[in-house]
Amino acid sequence: MSADSEFEVIPAVDVQDGEVVQLVQGERGTGKRYGDPVEAAERWIDAGAGTLHLVDLDGAFEGERVNATAFEAIVDAVGDRVDLQLGGGIRTAEDAAGLLDLGIDRVILGTAAIENPPIVEAISAEYPGTVMVSLDAKDGEVVVSGWTESTGLDPAEAAERYEELGAGAILFTNVDVEGQLEGIDRGAVEAVVDAVDIPVVASGGVASIDDVVALQRAGAAAVVIGTALYEGEFTLREAKRAVEST
Repeated sequence: MSADSEFEVIPAVDVQDGEVVQLVQGERGTGKRYGDPVEAAERWIDAGAGTLHLVDLDGAFEGERVNATAFEAIVDAVGDRVDLQLGGGIRTAEDAAGLLDLGIDRVILGTAAIENPPIVEAISAEYPGTVMVSLDAKDGEVVVSGWTESTGLDPAEAAERYEELGAGAILFTNVDVEGQLEGIDRGAVEAVVDAVDIPVVASGGVASIDDVVALQRAGAAAVVIGTALYEGEFTLREAKRAVEST
């Protein structure tokens, strides 16, 4: 998220096999391709994005970073013009440090944070405010490993724990509605927002401008949007105007 405190609309640039892809409910094989990642990044910045949400989809499934070349190209092309947050396959503090030194502004930890909570504390101590913990919820429980394994953790309780460990923000994704363009679950977002004082970024299910405004009113600091923007349900400029007038 950029430095200001205004609600932010953040386009997603999810990369699989070197191309921009949007999955349905995070399932492999459901993706629709949208071309070159650098071109997508440039397009969203031209449309007014202040932050880009980058995800290595292959990394999320494989447990190691796979599309490093694509993200390095994005950093080289636009890193001095926009904030960049990156997740997918970051499993060690060394991985995170390398990305932060490369020019990524925030690293997103999901599986690594769940399996090894002290990693959040370790990275945050050296790079304060740079860790965003990703809590992906399916059927009300946090899931990991590319949304394939349930942990039994309650998202709100988990968010509290990671705030205590030094996380600078929480990314909350509702997998049940991800990529389907059928709308959000506002109550699930509000539960996480109410649990912590750090910013909560919402993701999953956004189908309309009304969904964006609802997340703003739920107390989220920002929303990450993928499919709806790529499919032209509304434009980034339209979404930004809606939240600025609320």
